Amino acid sequence: MSYQSKNSITPEPFWRESTKLASFSSLDHDIHVDVAIVGGGITGISTAYLLAKNGVKVALIEANQLANGTTGHTTAKITAQHDLIYNEYIQHFGEEKAKLYYDSHTEAKNFMTQLINEHNINCDYSAQDAFLYTTNNRGIGKIEKEFEAYQKLGIDGQYLKDLPLKLRTKAALSMKDQAQFHPLEYVSFLIKEIIAHEGIIFEDTVAMDIEKENNPTVLTKNNRKISAKHVVITSHFPFYDSRLYFSRMYADRSYVIAGYSNQPFPKGMYLSIDQSPRSLRSASYNDRQLIIIGGEKHKTGQGMDTMYHYEALEDFAMETFESFDVQYRWSAQDLTTLDKMPYIGPLENNNPSILFATGFKKWGMTTSTVAAHLIKDYVLGETNTYSELYSPSRFVSDPSIKQFISTNSDVAKHLIGGKLEQPTKNVDELESDEGSVVTWHGKRAGAYKDTDGHIHVVDTTCTHLGCEVNWNHGDRTWDCPCHGSRFGYDGHVIEGPAKKPLKTLHSEKN
Repeated sequence: MSYQSKNSITPEPFWRESTKLASFSSLDHDIHVDVAIVGGGITGISTAYLLAKNGVKVALIEANQLANGTTGHTTAKITAQHDLIYNEYIQHFGEEKAKLYYDSHTEAKNFMTQLINEHNINCDYSAQDAFLYTTNNRGIGKIEKEFEAYQKLGIDGQYLKDLPLKLRTKAALSMKDQAQFHPLEYVSFLIKEIIAHEGIIFEDTVAMDIEKENNPTVLTKNNRKISAKHVVITSHFPFYDSRLYFSRMYADRSYVIAGYSNQPFPKGMYLSIDQSPRSLRSASYNDRQLIIIGGEKHKTGQGMDTMYHYEALEDFAMETFESFDVQYRWSAQDLTTLDKMPYIGPLENNNPSILFATGFKKWGMTTSTVAAHLIKDYVLGETNTYSELYSPSRFVSDPSIKQFISTNSDVAKHLIGGKLEQPTKNVDELESDEGSVVTWHGKRAGAYKDTDGHIHVVDTTCTHLGCEVNWNHGDRTWDCPCHGSRFGYDGHVIEGPAKKPLKTLHSEKN
């Protein structure tokens, strides 16, 4: 069955559909706190939780709704098995730092597990082994090298040739005693604890800039101020970016479907290392087993019609299981740094009053906890074993220089190419629920016809640095191919680094 005939399935993740988080008003007055946290995903919420528990006066602001970004669109694996990473880290950073990376995520996993058990958090937590696998001969050597890295670092893993799924496995690698959970049920507990410890939370509050005098002050879109001793930025791309970190990262999109099958899903969490990766895990919902399948990554705003990626995942599901009834589909956006190591620490050298965390690749569940503990220690003036490892001021000559050149050459290509592109479609050619780059009064524009037949036309020039956005059919958004900014069909900002909406050229409202 084609997804073209299943548009009734809205791109909303299972996690949000199955959970109701507390809601909060927007900030309507100036405030002063010890720490202002910008970004209401699992990283910001975890950081606010740890600081509030330590008696720090915290204010957390979110531009939209809490956990509606990457946290609400994850596959939610609590694991230190982050794809093929340890052999690469040994080559680029050495065994000591590769081991530190593993240790930091294992500690984060153990912290989350202990918290869930101590407080009986009802978040569908279950211990699972994590598996990497390949379905082609080219991947066998990669799996073998990663297994060698596990042995060097003392990671509890096992090399395998078969898995309990119909995956045509050539080789596989397990990491023992990992876990999976429902991220928003976990986050819901943290939110309640923040409030119980006198932390304050505001939604629909957009941070625009930081004033730096005696103490940093966050300036919001509605002209309110939050003065603080420390500002912590956990907003994916830093909304305040005095060191141009947007040029040191790139944004990837990946896709997820979830549904039911007559075939039971075995224990374990699975991830292929092949060119078209596939992630598999299960979840419990209404006494049924839901199967969650992810994959199909590409750079944001680039590539083919995004609906194809959902169709490819469904085809994979039908090949792997006896049946598969799709209930949910969604996509996620993740940032990767030049050397694939997250940035966690001071935004500016020798200035710990502004801290940030970003570049988690696709592994935000444990990395969020690593970041929260690290930022908590910065704020409290305590030492942390992992501060140097994640320091944003590091610059590893290989691969950082090569990746910097490659990433920014790609940006330049899309910046120029978008300006030269000639639209081939006119607004009157759009069908219901269709968006496209069009010619509007002789110029390039973006148009979307909603299901009621109303036309919405926006300027396709991204308000970040001027690249031309492209239509994302699968999620009904305008995506920037340069730095990953995303906008709704009417131009409102969904994800930064852009702060301002696309210019409205025409809108037919009810």
